Amino acid sequence: MTSSAETTDAPLDALGGHDQSRASRRGVRGCVYIGLSVDGFIARLDGDLDWLTERGEAAGDAGFRDFVSSVDAVLMGRGTYEVIADYDSWPYLDKPVHVLSSSMKDSEDARITVHGDLDDAVAALADAGCGRVYVDGGRAVQACLAAGLVTELTLSRVPVLIGAGAPLFGPLPHDVDLVHRRTEVLGGGMVQTTYDVRTTTDG
Repeated sequence: MTSSAETTDAPLDALGGHDQSRASRRGVRGCVYIGLSVDGFIARLDGDLDWLTERGEAAGDAGFRDFVSSVDAVLMGRGTYEVIADYDSWPYLDKPVHVLSSSMKDSEDARITVHGDLDDAVAALADAGCGRVYVDGGRAVQACLAAGLVTELTLSRVPVLIGAGAPLFGPLPHDVDLVHRRTEVLGGGMVQTTYDVRTTTDG
């Protein structure tokens, strides 16, 4: 399976970190699908992912390809893009990829569209008719959770504690209630759990 880290990324303002309340869903539903350690890290402090990829091999792609096929677009921060850009095989099939960055330009890679902040990205996704959007990378996930954009999380935990690293989750303006949908034990002891984010209309 593919997993991405964001140990360096756009400033928090590009991710909407200073004013998450301005980001409106406009029909955009963020879906998280990511691998992590049991202690909640998605990469070592130096960005290393060997601990994840080596232990995750037995799980195959862990349903990643089917998941990517189910989304309309991908949204990530600059740090995740910089990791993915060097992969031998582009993992996002033919899906539009949107990158949050205050320093990059679209012309740097024809495969991506760059947005200066989260509000611009959400507006562009909505205008393009994108509903289900794959949110990839730690800081992008944190910003979208804080903005109320995430509706679904699939977390694939590999059986290891790495002690320190880039965390998947961060501060939130309020609790985010989750509803358990399913849990499956995959090859190599990977435990994959999917949650829906409870909204105020769920009761």
